[in-house]
Amino acid sequence: MFAVLKTGGKQYKVQAGDILRVEKLAADAGEKVQFNDVLMLGGDAPVVGAPFIEGAGVQAEVIEQIKGDKVIKFVKRRRKHSSKRTVGHRQKLTLVKITDILSSGADKSGIKAATGSAPAGEAAPAAKPAKKAEAKAEAPSAAAADDLTKLNGVGPAAAKKLAEAGIESFAALAALSDEQIAAIETVKVKPEWVEQAKELAKG
Repeated sequence: MFAVLKTGGKQYKVQAGDILRVEKLAADAGEKVQFNDVLMLGGDAPVVGAPFIEGAGVQAEVIEQIKGDKVIKFVKRRRKHSSKRTVGHRQKLTLVKITDILSSGADKSGIKAATGSAPAGEAAPAAKPAKKAEAKAEAPSAAAADDLTKLNGVGPAAAKKLAEAGIESFAALAALSDEQIAAIETVKVKPEWVEQAKELAKG
């Protein structure tokens, strides 16, 4: 029995015992993973998916994380430019050994699905909005909004940025601690603004 599975944008025809080099998976050596995107099952009664076969899966054991052969890209511009550039690349791969092919019940096997690992830069931007939300939550909220442009040095743009950070009143600005001020990324809160806000909040 064989199966045709899809991973990392490529298709592989596999049998139990085969060793594959696939695009890098988020798994450590010795872990078991399961490929759920099965396009076809072959054997005595072949089954073709549309596009995938529901309930089918291919289980594998991760042998190790490796790198592919180095690929050299050489660019040369002739005549007027006369420039040369050489770039090398080694693709990150995962070496896996196919252990079992399931025609049904793969969704209830409990084995971790084989998923690709995200590039290092992708996870970082998601942390920034959370920080803003945290700063917003920490900033004291007031019942009514004040005109923050009454503060010396605060224009409409700065007032808008303060409002984005959850500060819409003199009392909210006056109650900020040094840690909360440092956590605000949208605008740099000046100490004189806080002092003026304290005076205006008293009425």
